[in-house]
Amino acid sequence: MFTGIVEEIGSVRATGEGALAVAAQVALEGMHLGDSIAVNGACLTITSMRDGVFTVDLSPETLRRTNLGALKVGNPVNLERPLAANGRLGGHIVQGHVDGTGNVLEVQPEGNSLLMRFQAPPNVIPYIVEKGFIAVDGVSLTVVRRDASSFTVSVIPFTQQQTNLGLRKAGDTVNLEVDILAKYVESLLHREGAQPS
Repeated sequence: MFTGIVEEIGSVRATGEGALAVAAQVALEGMHLGDSIAVNGACLTITSMRDGVFTVDLSPETLRRTNLGALKVGNPVNLERPLAANGRLGGHIVQGHVDGTGNVLEVQPEGNSLLMRFQAPPNVIPYIVEKGFIAVDGVSLTVVRRDASSFTVSVIPFTQQQTNLGLRKAGDTVNLEVDILAKYVESLLHREGAQPS
Protein backbone atom coordinates (compact mmCIF):
# COMPACT_ATOMS: atom_id res chain seq x y z
CA MET A 1 0.00 0.00 0.00
CA PHE A 2 1.12 3.55 -0.78
CA THR A 3 -0.05 7.01 0.24
CA GLY A 4 0.49 9.12 -2.88
CA ILE A 5 3.24 11.13 -1.18
CA VAL A 6 6.08 10.99 -3.71
CA GLU A 7 9.50 10.52 -2.12
CA GLU A 8 11.70 11.22 -5.11
CA ILE A 9 11.74 11.95 -8.80
CA GLY A 10 13.73 9.18 -10.46
CA SER A 11 15.22 9.18 -13.94
CA VAL A 12 14.63 6.47 -16.54
CA ARG A 13 17.91 4.81 -17.49
CA ALA A 14 16.74 2.06 -19.85
CA THR A 15 13.52 0.73 -21.40
CA GLY A 16 12.42 -2.18 -23.54
CA GLU A 17 12.10 -5.97 -23.41
CA GLY A 18 9.28 -5.66 -20.88
CA ALA A 19 11.50 -3.99 -18.32
CA LEU A 20 12.31 -0.54 -17.01
CA ALA A 21 15.49 0.67 -15.28
CA VAL A 22 15.34 3.77 -13.08
CA ALA A 23 18.03 5.73 -11.25
CA ALA A 24 17.12 6.68 -7.68
CA GLN A 25 18.63 7.42 -4.28
CA VAL A 26 16.07 8.10 -1.55
CA ALA A 27 13.53 5.59 -2.85
CA LEU A 28 16.09 2.78 -2.71
CA GLU A 29 17.00 3.27 0.96
CA GLY A 30 16.14 0.11 2.87
CA MET A 31 14.82 -1.63 -0.24
CA HIS A 32 15.62 -5.21 -1.29
CA LEU A 33 15.09 -7.45 -4.29
CA GLY A 34 11.44 -8.45 -4.51
CA ASP A 35 10.18 -5.34 -2.73
CA SER A 36 7.37 -3.28 -4.22
CA ILE A 37 7.90 0.27 -5.42
CA ALA A 38 5.47 2.69 -7.04
CA VAL A 39 6.67 4.15 -10.35
CA ASN A 40 4.33 6.90 -11.61
CA GLY A 41 1.78 5.32 -9.29
CA ALA A 42 2.09 1.75 -10.59
CA CYS A 43 3.06 -0.88 -8.01
CA LEU A 44 5.99 -2.85 -9.43
CA THR A 45 8.49 -5.41 -8.12
CA ILE A 46 12.21 -4.65 -7.92
CA THR A 47 14.01 -7.38 -9.87
CA SER A 48 17.54 -5.98 -9.65
CA MET A 49 19.43 -3.16 -7.93
CA ARG A 50 22.94 -1.93 -8.55
CA ASP A 51 24.80 1.37 -8.19
CA GLY A 52 21.68 3.46 -7.59
CA VAL A 53 19.67 1.92 -10.43
CA PHE A 54 16.80 -0.53 -10.00
CA THR A 55 14.97 -2.60 -12.58
CA VAL A 56 11.31 -3.65 -12.68
CA ASP A 57 9.47 -5.92 -15.09
CA LEU A 58 6.47 -4.58 -17.01
CA SER A 59 3.73 -7.13 -17.68
CA PRO A 60 1.43 -6.77 -20.70
CA GLU A 61 -1.36 -5.70 -18.29
CA THR A 62 0.87 -2.95 -16.86
CA LEU A 63 1.73 -1.76 -20.36
CA ARG A 64 -1.98 -1.70 -21.32
CA ARG A 65 -3.10 0.22 -18.22
CA THR A 66 -0.28 2.73 -17.66
CA ASN A 67 1.95 5.28 -19.34
CA LEU A 68 5.10 3.29 -18.51
CA GLY A 69 5.49 1.77 -21.97
CA ALA A 70 5.85 5.25 -23.49
CA LEU A 71 8.73 6.29 -21.21
CA LYS A 72 12.05 7.20 -22.75
CA VAL A 73 15.56 7.40 -21.32
CA GLY A 74 15.88 10.53 -19.21
CA ASN A 75 12.16 10.89 -18.44
CA PRO A 76 11.37 11.80 -14.82
CA VAL A 77 9.20 9.36 -12.86
CA ASN A 78 7.54 9.67 -9.45
CA LEU A 79 8.79 7.12 -6.91
CA GLU A 80 7.34 5.99 -3.60
CA ARG A 81 8.23 3.11 -1.31
CA PRO A 82 5.38 1.16 0.31
CA LEU A 83 3.96 2.54 3.55
CA ALA A 84 5.70 1.14 6.63
CA ALA A 85 3.38 -0.35 9.26
CA ASN A 86 4.32 2.48 11.65
CA GLY A 87 4.22 5.19 8.95
CA ARG A 88 1.89 8.15 8.54
CA LEU A 89 -0.91 8.06 5.99
CA GLY A 90 -0.20 11.56 4.70
CA GLY A 91 -2.11 11.29 1.43
CA HIS A 92 -4.76 8.62 0.94
CA ILE A 93 -4.87 4.85 0.44
CA VAL A 94 -3.21 4.20 -2.91
CA GLN A 95 -2.87 0.59 -4.04
CA GLY A 96 -0.61 1.18 -7.00
CA HIS A 97 -3.22 -0.52 -9.20
CA VAL A 98 -3.63 2.00 -12.00
CA ASP A 99 -7.18 2.16 -13.36
CA GLY A 100 -6.24 3.74 -16.66
CA THR A 101 -4.58 6.70 -18.28
CA GLY A 102 -5.79 10.22 -18.92
CA ASN A 103 -4.45 13.23 -20.76
CA VAL A 104 -3.53 16.70 -19.56
CA LEU A 105 -6.06 19.06 -21.13
CA GLU A 106 -4.80 22.35 -19.73
CA VAL A 107 -2.50 23.87 -17.14
CA GLN A 108 -3.38 27.33 -15.82
CA PRO A 109 -1.62 29.35 -13.11
CA GLU A 110 -3.85 30.36 -10.20
CA GLY A 111 -2.08 32.36 -7.51
CA ASN A 112 0.97 30.36 -6.49
CA SER A 113 -0.59 27.09 -7.71
CA LEU A 114 -1.40 25.40 -11.00
CA LEU A 115 -4.91 24.37 -11.95
CA MET A 116 -4.50 21.18 -13.97
CA ARG A 117 -7.41 19.68 -15.91
CA PHE A 118 -7.25 16.06 -17.04
CA GLN A 119 -9.40 14.01 -19.40
CA ALA A 120 -10.43 10.72 -17.76
CA PRO A 121 -11.74 7.61 -19.53
CA PRO A 122 -15.41 6.61 -19.17
CA ASN A 123 -14.61 3.68 -16.85
CA VAL A 124 -12.77 6.02 -14.43
CA ILE A 125 -14.82 9.25 -14.37
CA PRO A 126 -17.79 7.90 -12.33
CA TYR A 127 -15.48 7.26 -9.35
CA ILE A 128 -14.14 10.82 -9.27
CA VAL A 129 -15.95 13.20 -6.94
CA GLU A 130 -15.43 16.84 -6.04
CA LYS A 131 -13.22 17.14 -2.93
CA GLY A 132 -12.45 13.42 -3.14
CA PHE A 133 -9.04 11.86 -3.67
CA ILE A 134 -7.36 10.77 -6.89
CA ALA A 135 -3.81 9.63 -7.63
CA VAL A 136 -2.30 11.18 -10.76
CA ASP A 137 1.03 9.56 -11.69
CA GLY A 138 1.04 8.33 -8.09
CA VAL A 139 0.51 11.77 -6.53
CA SER A 140 -2.32 12.05 -3.99
CA LEU A 141 -4.48 15.02 -5.00
CA THR A 142 -7.83 16.53 -4.09
CA VAL A 143 -10.37 16.98 -6.88
CA VAL A 144 -11.41 20.64 -7.28
CA ARG A 145 -14.18 19.93 -9.78
CA ARG A 146 -15.40 17.28 -12.18
CA ASP A 147 -17.58 17.18 -15.28
CA ALA A 148 -18.74 14.37 -17.56
CA SER A 149 -15.28 13.61 -18.97
CA SER A 150 -12.65 15.55 -17.03
CA PHE A 151 -11.53 16.67 -13.60
CA THR A 152 -9.41 19.49 -12.20
CA VAL A 153 -6.88 19.56 -9.36
CA SER A 154 -4.86 22.36 -7.80
CA VAL A 155 -1.13 21.67 -7.56
CA ILE A 156 0.77 23.68 -4.93
CA PRO A 157 4.39 24.81 -5.49
CA PHE A 158 5.84 22.07 -3.25
CA THR A 159 4.11 19.36 -5.29
CA GLN A 160 5.21 21.01 -8.54
CA GLN A 161 8.84 20.85 -7.39
CA GLN A 162 8.81 17.41 -5.72
CA THR A 163 6.94 15.47 -8.43
CA ASN A 164 6.86 15.29 -12.20
CA LEU A 165 3.50 17.12 -12.29
CA GLY A 166 5.34 20.44 -12.42
CA LEU A 167 6.74 19.35 -15.79
CA ARG A 168 3.46 18.16 -17.30
CA LYS A 169 1.90 20.03 -20.22
CA ALA A 170 -1.22 19.74 -22.36
CA GLY A 171 -1.25 16.45 -24.28
CA ASP A 172 0.84 14.47 -21.78
CA THR A 173 -0.48 11.08 -20.66
CA VAL A 174 -0.77 10.36 -16.93
CA ASN A 175 -1.68 7.34 -14.82
CA LEU A 176 -4.93 7.54 -12.86
CA GLU A 177 -6.00 5.58 -9.80
CA VAL A 178 -9.32 6.40 -8.19
CA ASP A 179 -10.04 6.09 -4.49
CA ILE A 180 -10.51 2.39 -3.70
CA LEU A 181 -13.31 3.25 -1.27
CA ALA A 182 -15.48 4.44 -4.18
CA LYS A 183 -15.05 1.11 -5.95
CA TYR A 184 -15.92 -0.88 -2.82
CA VAL A 185 -19.05 1.21 -2.25
CA GLU A 186 -20.20 0.62 -5.82
CA SER A 187 -19.55 -3.12 -5.50
CA LEU A 188 -21.54 -3.31 -2.27
CA LEU A 189 -24.43 -1.31 -3.72
CA HIS A 190 -24.61 -3.60 -6.75
CA ARG A 191 -24.54 -6.65 -4.51
CA GLU A 192 -27.30 -5.20 -2.29
CA GLY A 193 -29.42 -4.55 -5.39
CA ALA A 194 -28.80 -7.99 -6.90
CA GLN A 195 -31.66 -10.47 -6.87
CA PRO A 196 -30.97 -13.89 -5.26
CA SER A 197 -30.63 -16.69 -7.77
